[in-house]
Amino acid sequence: VQLQASGGGLVQPGGSLRLSCAASGTILRLNVMGWYRQAPGNKRELVASETSSGGTNYAGSVKGRFTISRDNGKNTVYLQMNSLKPEDTAVYYCNAVQGQRTYWGQGTLVTVSS
Repeated sequence: VQLQASGGGLVQPGGSLRLSCAASGTILRLNVMGWYRQAPGNKRELVASETSSGGTNYAGSVKGRFTISRDNGKNTVYLQMNSLKPEDTAVYYCNAVQGQRTYWGQGTLVTVSS
C-alpha cells in the first residue's frame, strides 16, 4: 500500500487548510486511516484517525478545530484544519492500517505563521 499526501503549505493563524491522502496498491480493507504530525524536536503524535466503520478519534489539542473524513470508495482520507494556530506547525503524515501492517505517507509540511 502506498500513501500519497498533499495539501500542506503556509497559512496565517486562524486560517484553514485541507490535507488529502490517497492510498493505492493492493488494498483489501483499510481498517484505520489517520493523520499524525511531528514538530521539530517533538515525537510524532496522533492528530486524528477514522475507522472503516466511521469511528473517529482526535487529539485533545485539535478537537473542535480539525475534522477527519474518509472516502472509502476512493481510499482517501482528508483532514480539514480550521482555526489553525502556530503550534499546529509540523510535518503531517498520513497513516493507514490494513490487517496487521501499518503504512505511512511521505509527510506534508504545514506552517502556521504570520
